[in-house]
Amino acid sequence: MRFIDEAKIKVKAGNGGRGCVSFRREKYIPRGGPDGGDGGKGGDVIIRATSAKHTLLDFKYRQHFTAKNGGHGEGNKRTGANGEDLVINVPLGTIVRDASTGEIIADLTEDGQTVIVAKGGLGGKGNARFATPVDKAPRYAQPGLPGEEKDLILELKLIADVGIVGLPNVGKSTFLSRISAARPKIADYPFTTLAPHLGVVSFNDEDDLVFADIPGILEGAHNGVGMGVRFLRHIERTSILFHIIDISQITKEAAWNNYKILNKELSLYDENLAKKPQVVGIGKIDIPETKDKLPAVIDFFGKEGIRVFPFSAITGEGVDLVLREILSKFKELKSQRRRYE
Repeated sequence: MRFIDEAKIKVKAGNGGRGCVSFRREKYIPRGGPDGGDGGKGGDVIIRATSAKHTLLDFKYRQHFTAKNGGHGEGNKRTGANGEDLVINVPLGTIVRDASTGEIIADLTEDGQTVIVAKGGLGGKGNARFATPVDKAPRYAQPGLPGEEKDLILELKLIADVGIVGLPNVGKSTFLSRISAARPKIADYPFTTLAPHLGVVSFNDEDDLVFADIPGILEGAHNGVGMGVRFLRHIERTSILFHIIDISQITKEAAWNNYKILNKELSLYDENLAKKPQVVGIGKIDIPETKDKLPAVIDFFGKEGIRVFPFSAITGEGVDLVLREILSKFKELKSQRRRYE
């Protein structure tokens, strides 16, 4: 499935039905008077979040959405039927913006959460509404009001507890496939992952955490280098970051530099991203080159106040320790939030 995380659509609510001009005509009642009914209300356009969708791909092929018009009024004071609302389903984490102003209309983060983005027009009043002692037989009625029409931008930000980050080809997808049932594409060349993937990890039937594999972030990503900005936005909703570093081909100084590069990109995009709790992992310890450099790297990072967790997503060595540390930080963060609520 192609991953689409931004779309522009046009929505049009239904028009209100027009009021009716009618007069009561029955045998033996020569002057029955006006009995034109009102028009029905036009349908609203509603956007609803659902866990059944994970991408905005549908909106690549359809950009125009129109709700039903209200029915016209009829004689005998019969009101026209209301137009049926149009419900547009989007993934959890979708932000709805007004395309003309950039204003956020809604941030849909809960399953079933809805927002009316365009209101249907009211139906016009029939001539029965305008009868007065002065004008007992009005021959006019109101037209229905037009429904609202808007251009909208839909922007998806994935909802996950843990964001797996790192430079390209450090083993993020392999780690996700090791700990969950997610099966992202994996190969031995950079930029295998071109879209975020989600996986769920269960801890002793007590806690379930959603992990998001964020595609590799390059230096300059905050300015759009590579696919930077599109990838960075998916980190915003995560609670914890698991930062993976590959030292198999680089020195301990270069590993530290890579660590700083990624955190700098997070900070330049949004300073709050760099403040998120992080667990730092050294991957690929099944490779001899990594094993040989590991003690020096652990010591170097330790002197900078950073504890690193070595692991191999291939053999599973160290993975349980990484997961325990992530769960511990998540519980600590959740406890802090409760104290402030």
